[in-house]
Amino acid sequence: MEPSILTSVKKVLGIAPEYLVFDQDVIMHINTALSTLTQLGVGPATGFTVDDVDDEWDDFVDPADHQYNAVKSYVFLRVRMLFDPPQTSYLINAQTDQIKELEWRLNVHREETGWTDPDPPIVSDDTEAA
Repeated sequence: MEPSILTSVKKVLGIAPEYLVFDQDVIMHINTALSTLTQLGVGPATGFTVDDVDDEWDDFVDPADHQYNAVKSYVFLRVRMLFDPPQTSYLINAQTDQIKELEWRLNVHREETGWTDPDPPIVSDDTEAA
């Protein structure tokens, strides 16, 4: 599969790699999807931005992670919904359901592998005795 995030998303949208007219629009939607994934705890903790064809999937998520393809599918679906949404409510609902399921699964996976206690125990400092 194409390692470039932009090129692979354009392929799914049916846009030829050499056709550059929609690149900025597609990049904007890719970055929106990646931002959501970052908020879910997927990808680099500092976030990730696609600027051009040089940004690759492996830079965002480890290919050894078994959620690698789910991340790609999520970005593809999100971009399709933003860039070229289906014309029927049935297809819109079906894709929306797929997006929600992938968000849930990616979030569950993150909690199983990299969960951080949102309410850590309070550590008292005993050196401040009166």
